[in-house]
Amino acid sequence: MNRVTLLAAMSAFALAAYIIEMVRRRKLREEYSILWLFGSIVMVVLSVRRDWLEAASHTVGIFYPPSFLFLVAIFFVLLILIHFSITVSRLYVMNKKMAQELALLKERLSGERPR
Repeated sequence: MNRVTLLAAMSAFALAAYIIEMVRRRKLREEYSILWLFGSIVMVVLSVRRDWLEAASHTVGIFYPPSFLFLVAIFFVLLILIHFSITVSRLYVMNKKMAQELALLKERLSGERPR
């Protein structure tokens, strides 16, 4: 096992352990941790199984197999960013709807008060 493989595997294990600890301490919800854990498992498998990494990198057309690991990591980070963008967009719509409903309720209550 060379240094790049060892570094990639240890980094992926450290990421998985950190995500599990964040979920255990309830600082990260389970639904957000799935992509992180799946990405770290893929990184560990590709780091440990050098023949799979070389086959995948040659299939894609990448000459240097560790570069394929970076490509996979970037792909997972993009997936996580898209997931967070969808979540933020959904929260924005919910927040806007609640603010409008609150404004309507305030208007209704202020109109019912005797003057």
